[in-house]
Amino acid sequence: MSGYDRALSIFSPDGHVFQVEYASEAVKRGTCAVGVKGKNVVVLGCERRSTLKLQDPRTTPSKINKIDKHVLLTYAGLNADSRILIDKARVEAQSHKLNLEDSVTIEYLTKYVAGVQQRYTQSGGVRPFGISTLIAGFDNNDNVPKLYQTEPSGIFSAWKANSIGRSSKTVREFLEKNHKPDMDEQETISLAIKSLLEVVQTGAKNIEIAVMRPGHYERLENQTVAQYVEEIEKQKKIESEKKKPRSRSSDQ
Repeated sequence: MSGYDRALSIFSPDGHVFQVEYASEAVKRGTCAVGVKGKNVVVLGCERRSTLKLQDPRTTPSKINKIDKHVLLTYAGLNADSRILIDKARVEAQSHKLNLEDSVTIEYLTKYVAGVQQRYTQSGGVRPFGISTLIAGFDNNDNVPKLYQTEPSGIFSAWKANSIGRSSKTVREFLEKNHKPDMDEQETISLAIKSLLEVVQTGAKNIEIAVMRPGHYERLENQTVAQYVEEIEKQKKIESEKKKPRSRSSDQ
């Protein structure tokens, strides 16, 4: 490749910046994260890595992070890279509030995060962030849920539902088939968990869910997530029983 794969600010002859593409590959290796918008709620969910036997689970950082009281961010990719980007987003949110005396909008914060990611694709002495993010929340005095994605290249986009990370294509296809714009809170949470169960084999213990409502958010307890998973498994069992062909009666 004649060094094109090592240089950050040099295009290859066929128009690629390989370091950015390598950062996108790091995202694909990260644990899966999803975001789902309902009628008046937005849910973020992610796959948690299994903790080791001697590891203290209480000190394991969450992948769903509060940026401000009305904004949540989750990610897929390199955990260490996410800490830098999350800290920058929090500082910008507080700076905006101090200077303008108003909470930052979700779109503004998304553009800021994407701008930071983009600058790291063309600056000397740095490398691209190896993460994609999902940013969710509500603007001040607005009950319309917002959900955005940013990529290592600095691209950002708005979504009704989306997934990033490992097996994101499979999860996204599931969301496309099952998402409805007028879902209530319970349906939205259920869809987020169902979509994660497409790739999470260990059930509720490795699923993390946060629910953002206008003005406040809630992290679901493990027990609550387990109840949703149990109900989803019951529904799957009932549906599979219905699909089974009925045996013919032996009495003629």
